[in-house]
Amino acid sequence: MTPKKKTTPAKKTPVKKTPAKRAPAKRAKARNSGSAANQLARSLHLPTQAMIGGRPVPAASGQTFATINPATGEELAQIARCDSVDVDRAVAAARTAFHGPWSRLTPGERKRLIQRFATLIEAHATELATIETLEGGKPIADTANIDLVETIETIRWHAEATDKVNDMLSPSGPGIVSMIVREPIGVVGVVLPWNFPLLMAAWKLGPILATGNTCVLKPAEQTSITTLRLAELATEAGIPDGVINVVPGFGPEVGEPLGRHHAVDALAFTGSTETGRRFLHYSADSNLKRVLLECGGKNPFVVMHDADDLDSIADHAANAIYWNGGQNCSSNSRLIVHRSRKDELLELVLEKSREWVVGDPLDPETKIGAMIEPDHLNKVLDNINSGHVDGADCVLGGRQVLQTTGGTFVEPTIFDNVTPGMRLATEEIFGPVLSVITFDQPEEAIQIANDTAYGLAASVFTSDLRTAHLAARAIRAGTITVNTYGEGDAATPFGGFGLSGFGGRDKSLHAHEQYTELKTIWIDLQ
Repeated sequence: MTPKKKTTPAKKTPVKKTPAKRAPAKRAKARNSGSAANQLARSLHLPTQAMIGGRPVPAASGQTFATINPATGEELAQIARCDSVDVDRAVAAARTAFHGPWSRLTPGERKRLIQRFATLIEAHATELATIETLEGGKPIADTANIDLVETIETIRWHAEATDKVNDMLSPSGPGIVSMIVREPIGVVGVVLPWNFPLLMAAWKLGPILATGNTCVLKPAEQTSITTLRLAELATEAGIPDGVINVVPGFGPEVGEPLGRHHAVDALAFTGSTETGRRFLHYSADSNLKRVLLECGGKNPFVVMHDADDLDSIADHAANAIYWNGGQNCSSNSRLIVHRSRKDELLELVLEKSREWVVGDPLDPETKIGAMIEPDHLNKVLDNINSGHVDGADCVLGGRQVLQTTGGTFVEPTIFDNVTPGMRLATEEIFGPVLSVITFDQPEEAIQIANDTAYGLAASVFTSDLRTAHLAARAIRAGTITVNTYGEGDAATPFGGFGLSGFGGRDKSLHAHEQYTELKTIWIDLQ
């Protein structure tokens, strides 16, 4: 359903604005964190071995691989290169812990251990933020003030829910006790992305631990260290050995064996749609394990003709595309704007774009860090080149920068006069590249917004409450924000439609449900 035309003007009901998520208001705090990060970066001890059964161990093969700082191209450490043998060891440890001490704890006891885990993460927040910046190329202003803050809040939120979810009785009549209960699903395999290693680990670990499961985590090969450090902190917090295991390595050597493992009961994945498809095949070919996929997006940022405060909208638009260098599945990379507002809004976005400084991720003034690796940098640059070839107008940026650093940096880039069929408008670029598309009628805006195989997130800007509701209902995406950009909070589910997701949601109590099995217990008392 799309907004209908009226013969008389509709009463405009302003929709309350909320501040842009990840706004630059926390810069002073980031400056302090950045100073500490520079000191830590020179003296950090980086965990490099797999964590299996609560202990750091080398890969069974003895092999290692290099993890690289994308801001300099320099090697940070050699990480244990695990394979299927190590996956077997980790799954066995997780299975033992599931049937052992972890399952014997009460929900209240589990809650206290998970809360202690969150407290330890908080105590080591500067260390973890620095490692994430070094290994992922993310600005310290983001890792210190966004990623770590939300990681801690996520673990605490799910910990608090551990003993707050009740089972049920069905109304089956006298003489019958019919219980509907949820039990932990068992051993969960978790495959993490490189763009938010800590936060995505928290999105998975929070509900997995709260519902009484154990897990085996495979971090992205580009960003293994913070996940290994999390497992160390979990052990220090008193979480039993084997509850959290971390097996670093590459997809064919670790991810596929984990996806095909007959003793893994569920597999949670965040990453590309192409890789997500493989886990569905692995499940079908093995034990029909539950598969939960959070994949890519090509998200619309729709600005209706009646949207007010274009300056604020421009702030949201810049934040939505440049935050984390655009390496974000919920990045709003398509600015779909009414033709009558386009010129003014585009000028404002261009002005805001100049505030997004590209530079050393350890510098607290930096707002855009490095692309994760050379291959990804080349993919982003290839998509930018496609815009030139297809006839779009590059009105800002479009180049690799800071090449003398040895890092992989791209400047903020905007293409105007993009049409819905262009590659810029259809492919997930995963970089700081914004495509501007115009429309004339609200129905056209909705059609363009839905003209994608993805459906993860969307934003709508309007001063008309009716338009806001109708557009939010009509756009097919898992999260719709109105007059703001963001992803909700820990209490709201996150996931997508179409090629953006399958099988479940992260965050909220809905995430607890997907890591449990539903059981009916029918007792005849007569």
